[in-house]
Amino acid sequence: MSNPPFADRRDAGRRLGAALASRGLDHPLVLGIARGGVIIAAEVAALIHGEAGVTVARKLGAPANPELGVGAVAADGTVFLDERLVSATGASPEYLERGIAAEVEEARRRLKAFDGLYHHVAAGRSVIVVDDGIATGVTARAACRALRKEDPASLILAAPCAPPSAVEELRDEADEVVVLVVDPDFMATGQYYRDFRPVSDADVRAALAAAFKRQAG
Repeated sequence: MSNPPFADRRDAGRRLGAALASRGLDHPLVLGIARGGVIIAAEVAALIHGEAGVTVARKLGAPANPELGVGAVAADGTVFLDERLVSATGASPEYLERGIAAEVEEARRRLKAFDGLYHHVAAGRSVIVVDDGIATGVTARAACRALRKEDPASLILAAPCAPPSAVEELRDEADEVVVLVVDPDFMATGQYYRDFRPVSDADVRAALAAAFKRQAG
């Protein structure tokens, strides 16, 4: 893409927040999928007077192609598997069992490292799950399914960019899916950003600390 629509994640977050402001949600809980989604969630929360927080979902890579997600897990042990991709990639039950155990452990480690004072109860609240882009949607599915268990009043999934196929499939997971750029030629999330540098653990903690300070003040 010669002219990406978003300068960086903060720019995308502000634009996504503006799109969500019209929903008139009362002090919603805005949870970014770590890592990149947290930077966007912090901007969204600031614009719509919500509380920013973090959720962790980890992709399960295919045996010969770790970048291809055949499923994903959340920190609470929720598992989503794309059975079509599992079959097509030859991911065995043993492979999946090992991968699920390892990724759940990593998801829990990250949540503990990031969450700290920022954990919020989702029950009975309007919850917005935010990512910096949706490709296959496996991590978004795992995150939404985990949050459904907490019985939110409503669940919105929001991202700056996604292919139409993922948007349609994810309507089964959330009450509403909000995506700014729905592109049938979607290849990778990074193509929609002029600056898509990696997000570190320190970046996540800094974004959450700044959001918490704003919310407390």
